[in-house]
Amino acid sequence: MKINVEVDCTPEEARSFLGLPDVSKANGVYIDMISKAMKGAGSVDQVQDFAKNIAPMGQVGLKLFQQFVESSSAFATGAGKKKDD
Repeated sequence: MKINVEVDCTPEEARSFLGLPDVSKANGVYIDMISKAMKGAGSVDQVQDFAKNIAPMGQVGLKLFQQFVESSSAFATGAGKKKDD
């Protein structure tokens, strides 16, 4: 038997339901800092240098994050479970 449940809610409602903290203030500060830093960038090289500073692990960090998201998604959908015939 397969049961699907669809929940239609805002990100704020989902965070509250799951007991996660409200990060809207921190996100606002982060966006402001990024916006100010990007306004000062006059060339592609400056943007690349800025990206290296905020993501010091570069490609390796992005790959680790991607693996984390994929494994979390697989766990949430039950891909790791063996199906009984």
